[in-house]
Amino acid sequence: MTPVPAGPALRLWRAIGNAGEPLVAALLRRRLARGKEIGARLDERFGHAGMPRPQGRLLWLHAASVGEAVSILPLVERILTAKAGLHVLVTTGTVTSAEVMAQRLPPRAIHQFVPVDVPNAVARFLDHWRPDLALWVESELWPGLLAAVAERGVPVVLVNGRMSERSFRHWRLWPIVIRPMLACFTRVLAQSEADAARFRALGAGDVVAAGNLKLSAPPLAHDEGEMARMRGLIGTRPYWLAASTHAGEEAAAVDAHLALAAAAPELLTLIVPRHPERGQPLAAEFRDRGLYVALRSAGDPLEPETEIYIADTLGELGLWYQLADVVFVGGTLAARGGQNPLEPARLGCAIIVGPDMKNFAEIMAEFRAGAAICQIARAEDLPEAVRDLLLVDSTRRRQLAANARTVVTREEAALDRVLAELAPYLEPLAAPD
Repeated sequence: MTPVPAGPALRLWRAIGNAGEPLVAALLRRRLARGKEIGARLDERFGHAGMPRPQGRLLWLHAASVGEAVSILPLVERILTAKAGLHVLVTTGTVTSAEVMAQRLPPRAIHQFVPVDVPNAVARFLDHWRPDLALWVESELWPGLLAAVAERGVPVVLVNGRMSERSFRHWRLWPIVIRPMLACFTRVLAQSEADAARFRALGAGDVVAAGNLKLSAPPLAHDEGEMARMRGLIGTRPYWLAASTHAGEEAAAVDAHLALAAAAPELLTLIVPRHPERGQPLAAEFRDRGLYVALRSAGDPLEPETEIYIADTLGELGLWYQLADVVFVGGTLAARGGQNPLEPARLGCAIIVGPDMKNFAEIMAEFRAGAAICQIARAEDLPEAVRDLLLVDSTRRRQLAANARTVVTREEAALDRVLAELAPYLEPLAAPD
């Protein structure tokens, strides 16, 4: 790969990074105080490695957060199975993603926090890890880090590349910034033809629409013993799930619960907040409204009197999807672009979403075409949607779930396509050092 020369925008970015390093350090300490960093691993954010580099070839994958990191797990497993001597480094930037990766990365794969995008931290990181190939996931573009990798002659491939219409409009105003960044990629493997067209229009060179890896992810795991226990506790009660919720959506779920409780006094509403640390204040808020609330992280039992069960734990979303027939997917009423609707679709759920699904625009088009999803326009419509699917029309509920599974199954070949496109870059990694 030919190193990409540093342009004026990159030189300015690096100068700002050098001058602002003390400010970045202060911001990280503030994040630490808010629980958004791990104190024992804070040095990783400054490029100081938390462990030795494995011997031999090293593949580096960078994913921003939980969703992106989970989407590449099947890719990591397939690559490691095919390349016996290879090791994989996965970097992310959030505490939650680090905890999930600690549980789910296979042998010969390790996790580190991505360094902040200032020159000294980036140089320390790359000097230590010396990756042979870098795969960046979806849409997180850090100009200094990306350029530093390319300048060292390391091939960089954007995998599962996503460029929303909103981001596209933004970047069109800043060609002096986006073109040099996209020039760092040896190849771009876009999620869809629409994404590929936007990347090309912004100046990316070798772009292929290889498919969405999130469509190839395996079903979320669950503990069979815990599922049997929870089924026993729930019994015959009507039950629905509000999953990966953001601020305001939990209140909408509780409002829906109260609207339905008169007709279904045994109704149980389970809420899984997107950020588990919000569980305790949510429990206090809903108890103040006179509701009987159980908080999973506190060990509260699920009792016949429990009205709201808040599952503020990590790694259990597969359990709740397995149990639920009707799921509201969060981030769709709170103007966050939507959380992943594919996970409940794989596990046989009838799915309700709000109006904002821009993060999954292409798959939403397929869901709509396949009559595979219930989309509401506003929070006030949630009670009626839940009532219809949970209490009134079981035939429609089962049909929505079956149609969603059909859509997901149709797209599950994306992993094979991505691996085929990566083959020329992965083949040299089989060679000895």
